[in-house]
Amino acid sequence: MHRAHSVSLLAVCSILIGCASHLPTMNSVQPVPRPDQIVSFDRLYGENCSACHGANGQDGPAIDLNNAVLQQLLDDATLHRVIRDGVPGTQMPAFGESAGGMLTDAQVDALVAGMRRRWASASLVHPVQMPPYTSTLTGNTARGQQLYQSDCRSCHSGRRQQVTDPTYLALVSEQALRTILIAGRPDLGHPGWLTVGGGRAITDQDVTDLVAYLVSLRVATPGQPYPEQSETGKTAPHTQEK
Repeated sequence: MHRAHSVSLLAVCSILIGCASHLPTMNSVQPVPRPDQIVSFDRLYGENCSACHGANGQDGPAIDLNNAVLQQLLDDATLHRVIRDGVPGTQMPAFGESAGGMLTDAQVDALVAGMRRRWASASLVHPVQMPPYTSTLTGNTARGQQLYQSDCRSCHSGRRQQVTDPTYLALVSEQALRTILIAGRPDLGHPGWLTVGGGRAITDQDVTDLVAYLVSLRVATPGQPYPEQSETGKTAPHTQEK
């Protein structure tokens, strides 16, 4: 009986030793990086950006980042600031730690560098100067309306892409309108600044005037929960196109 017990104990020890030989050693275990140490573009973009801007910077609900004109329009400092601080009044949140987000400056830099590497084009050359991302010019609403009628209305009439709808204008920022006019929305078939003007390039002043006109169409109660009143107090029909 004692001999059988010894044999069983020896067998158990042999099994444990065999299993132990297959266990990872302390040197073979890879440490899990802290969240603030991750600088892989694929992981940072996938976890923070792809839900809105698409898996490859395309076909998401927000503007395509995989757009060489957009990447040229935004310099590194502006792109870093937008990611870090977000865009007030829009659905673009702040991702930087300094603005209440989860990403360090190094991680924001990794996102900027990755976007440039993947989606920018150093060979992109334009025949005339591209309008800047922001402008110091003053918009002329009347001229903007004229430009809209001649250059934009044919595509934005009827039921298609109602850019003049006050509900849409309540959801989009002035900067977003300007960015779309310059960089375009290839995913929606919207041309950029080189051809949006009826086949001609539009200028900084053109963009500024068009944005001023569109912003002038905003209403105090977007979604039209209340009927509009004319000066006589009677309900007036709402018109989008002027």
